[in-house]
Amino acid sequence: MNDIQRKMIGHAALIMLVGFLAGVGLLISLLGGVELVPGSIVPVALFGETAGWVRAHVGGMLNAILIIVVALLLPVLKVPDRMAGRLSWMLVGTGWANTLFYWAALVSANRALTFGPNRFGEGGWAAAVGLAPALIFVIVSIIAFVLIARQAFSKP
Repeated sequence: MNDIQRKMIGHAALIMLVGFLAGVGLLISLLGGVELVPGSIVPVALFGETAGWVRAHVGGMLNAILIIVVALLLPVLKVPDRMAGRLSWMLVGTGWANTLFYWAALVSANRALTFGPNRFGEGGWAAAVGLAPALIFVIVSIIAFVLIARQAFSKP
């Protein structure tokens, strides 16, 4: 395994850990607290809606898996080193941008779906922090997968 693949997998592992933390948030959100002693839930007030915790949990893990899969496929697709380097930052950036988006959506009244108000609520700093990188990396990820598809269909 080369350095590019190792770095991609390392970032994916960190993104996966953040997804796991969102899973803890999901559990607390579902229960309304933490069960320290069986049958006794200690109330814990947590920001965000349960559905947002689901998105942060599952989305984070799926982004991490995506990065790992692509990292492992680079040799199979015979991706040149220069393209592998580009795909690395494109996909790792997408994973972190999406992770930031999921967490910003938890604290943003409008779910970080727009910069201004929408049917869910008002915009604000959290919406901007979550949405701006996500919008940029939507385009970047599309380009990355066009490159991957082109490489997959090219003759060896």
